[in-house]
Amino acid sequence: MKTRKLLSILAILFIALMSGCASDDFNEVVGICPIVVSTNPLDGATGVPFNQIVSATFNEEMNPATINQSSFILTVGGTPVSGTVTLSGAVASFTPSSLLIANTIYTAKVTTLSKDLDGNALQADHIWTFTTGILPVVVSTSPINLATGVALNKIITATFNMPMDPLTLTNLTYTVKQGTTTILGTISYSGSTVSFTPTSQLVGNKVYTCTITTGAKNVAGTSLANDYVWSFTTVIAVIVTPPPTGTSGLFFGVFGGNAGITNQGLFTVVNGKIGTTAASTLVTGFKDGMTADVYTVTPLNNGLVTGGIYAAAPPPGNAVNAAIATQGLVDATAAYLSISPASMPGGIDPGAGELGSLTLAPGVYKSASGTFKITNGDLTLDAQGDPNAVFVFQCASALTVGDSAPSNVKLIGGALAKNVYWYVGSTAVINYAGGGIMTGNIIANSGVTLSSPANSTNSSVTTLNGRAISLVSSVTMVNTVINVPN
Repeated sequence: MKTRKLLSILAILFIALMSGCASDDFNEVVGICPIVVSTNPLDGATGVPFNQIVSATFNEEMNPATINQSSFILTVGGTPVSGTVTLSGAVASFTPSSLLIANTIYTAKVTTLSKDLDGNALQADHIWTFTTGILPVVVSTSPINLATGVALNKIITATFNMPMDPLTLTNLTYTVKQGTTTILGTISYSGSTVSFTPTSQLVGNKVYTCTITTGAKNVAGTSLANDYVWSFTTVIAVIVTPPPTGTSGLFFGVFGGNAGITNQGLFTVVNGKIGTTAASTLVTGFKDGMTADVYTVTPLNNGLVTGGIYAAAPPPGNAVNAAIATQGLVDATAAYLSISPASMPGGIDPGAGELGSLTLAPGVYKSASGTFKITNGDLTLDAQGDPNAVFVFQCASALTVGDSAPSNVKLIGGALAKNVYWYVGSTAVINYAGGGIMTGNIIANSGVTLSSPANSTNSSVTTLNGRAISLVSSVTMVNTVINVPN
């Protein structure tokens, strides 16, 4: 009998070992042994976030009294990680007390102290490992930290060590300041580089501080560990002196070289004097407001010059007027040479030849391609409170203002039209479609055109607050008002 009972007990133990867990009473089999069926992160996972909650899911509900810091352990390099262990049904979770370390291997372990509700324990420790991700960091900037002599039209960039979430790169997480003043600008992102394009040109000889905050995150949602801050100093602003005034009183408001001046329309007014070294017959469509002399006026082409017309004979041109015009050409040529790239080197091209939609500080600007255009919106010139601020624009070839619609050159910050100069190596065409307000002293080698013949019979007036000077060729105006600055 004893032998038969012993054999029965052994059979029960064998069945328990094969299919479940035995209780302390060898006379019965109690349930199935608990096992870990899944983990988060998975065993061998990489790029794990630093705020990861580590969890293990069992095949059944567990006893919360057995799921604790003794039965669920997280270590790094053999050292336990501080954290809190919780249980929700069959899921045990380990929440680290602080963020995990970047690019580090962690080992998680659920031990045999873990038991189910029936008191059945894990039959072996469940161990798995995972590796955390790499922190996003700024690896380079342009300008570099503490750079000096930075261009006033600089686009400020920062490059990360990995792709970032562009939605986290905003004017709140990427700021540029000059002192306590926040600089306005637009932010763009490409590859791993974020760019800040100031709305207005930077100010010369100023320190700017750039900050990318921890609000910037990579595509996995991982933030920078700390704010990234760098600074730079802009180039010392070029101090530009105006051209020589000359003995002719600076020079003429309109000058047509040796080829003359033409007006078309009934709304042209030049508030200043005009001149040419050519014969008076090449001045057409004007009445001299000082002498009442008429220069080939027609019923459709009749403009007014308030400051006098100066041309060579025949009458109303004469030798005296021709001498004054010749001196005007001398003065205009001197001014032209004084604002040339040879005399004022170092000019920058802030918009790759397109000045529309820009706001520029005083200084020298030179087209890299040889042409300047203002066709993509208006150009704004900001004197920044200095009424003596000078703006010089140099283009070796053509200047074009406006296209199918007029463009304007606006002055702010105390800027004055008399201090704006346009050096044009060939021709200047100003608002050919009609309308618009141009500003500054245009000195072109080979001709200036303001508006077009298509506008001669309407009241679409093109305004120039400045001068239209051509050293060699003619100046053509169609319903144009020119206000010559003092």
